[in-house]
Amino acid sequence: MAFAESQNPLRVHRIQQSRYIDAVRWLSPVSPSDRFAAIAYFDADTNSPSIEIAYVDPNPQSSSPTLTPQSSWTSPSRISSLRTAHSTPQPLLAAATFSGSLHILASDLINGGVMESEATVSELGFHSGPVSAVDLREGGTECVSVGEDGRVNLVSFVGDSSKLNYRRIFDSNGLVGYTAVKWASPSEFATGGYGFGIQWWDQRTPGGPVLQFKGNWCQGKTSGIVHSIDIHPSRKHTCLAGGSSGTVFAWDRRAAQQPIVLSGAGTGEAPNSLLSESEVWEVQYDRYTRRSNIGNISSTRILPVMICSEDGILAVIEQGEEPLELLAEPCAINSFDIDRQNPSNVICSLEWESLAILTRS
Repeated sequence: MAFAESQNPLRVHRIQQSRYIDAVRWLSPVSPSDRFAAIAYFDADTNSPSIEIAYVDPNPQSSSPTLTPQSSWTSPSRISSLRTAHSTPQPLLAAATFSGSLHILASDLINGGVMESEATVSELGFHSGPVSAVDLREGGTECVSVGEDGRVNLVSFVGDSSKLNYRRIFDSNGLVGYTAVKWASPSEFATGGYGFGIQWWDQRTPGGPVLQFKGNWCQGKTSGIVHSIDIHPSRKHTCLAGGSSGTVFAWDRRAAQQPIVLSGAGTGEAPNSLLSESEVWEVQYDRYTRRSNIGNISSTRILPVMICSEDGILAVIEQGEEPLELLAEPCAINSFDIDRQNPSNVICSLEWESLAILTRS
């Protein structure tokens, strides 16, 4: 398919690593000039998973930035999901594992990025098997976890407690599996799973999801999986999702069961552009936009979206326009994160044990 040409200079720097990278996240800076990232590693030679805090030096005197490790935490199992809370005095991380545990980590960026484990849930019954996805609520007091076992858990904690308290929101007993989750408000969140389905939950209405979006729109591709969900703080009525077969779509809860397909599987009414033919691993609303005032965009129009895929595509999609390709790698791009304080900066992890840092100017 055709791709739009970037109108802004793009600098791409690749930093080779010695280990596989499962996830990467920017951390909130303590000063405008300091940049830190949390990186989930897996060393296949020693079967050792860990999370490192690294200082990202833009290094204006050189052609490429550098990563300086600050601290490391060894995980009991490989990391399956990593999220951060941005509105806390010290950055908090929620790390879920393939063994079914959840760990809350705090990093003191003022004092060398020292990272400590604040609390852990690892008891039998929390999840049966891997935790598919977690999300930290802004403010860092609650975390929601989901798994393919059909369990949805709400985890509460305080900063000086080493014990997490959790309660089961829902358990499908394996009849329905969940693979993605995202907070929408202090009481609401969305989950995604098989068949391109999305569920909307409200803690004020217990017993199950209050609204469901069924995946019977995608021309028989009901085996598709939602891998990632994002919800824009100014558009909480819309869930953005990315998943199998290059599919990227949005669900406007005001429009019942009609999706807005941005790429991939269509509704059968009209052909849709195919940005990627493989799994879309992550989607995020792109706060770096060419528009001078994002508030002028109609509430029915989907805001710009960044995606990464198994076939090595990192791109920006705008509804009704040609996708803007940022990277086309010979290997998978497993995860990425857009810097909230400076959305021109993007960090992503590549399948071939390397990181890429992009600067849009």
